Amino acid sequence: QVQLVESGGGLVQAGGSLRLSCAASGRTFNSSPMGWFRQAPGKEREFVATITRSGGATYYADSVKGRFTISRDNAKNTVYLQMNSLKPEDTAVYYCAARRFGVVVRTPDEADYWGQGTQVTVSS
Repeated sequence: QVQLVESGGGLVQAGGSLRLSCAASGRTFNSSPMGWFRQAPGKEREFVATITRSGGATYYADSVKGRFTISRDNAKNTVYLQMNSLKPEDTAVYYCAARRFGVVVRTPDEADYWGQGTQVTVSS
């Protein structure tokens, strides 16, 4: 089983950058596709980015492509989300997710494990 804890959220100005971290525990981490999702107030949880087990492939939502970068360091049991050129519409609670099977995790229902979330607020 995998336990996930996000950190790094906070308040930033539009155009700024923020790096989120997701610390994982559990022996299955290195075999788990990972993803980032976000949920704004009153909205559904949406896909942001995902990364394969070895970090060899990444995929992004169109809304963040070119601005966000997902990466992982399996030696540190950590996945990251580097967010650049932040916009107010990026404001949301960001969740780290892991999937037991499969190559990537691109929908909430594919996620088997979730972190508690970290708040990202982008002011204009």
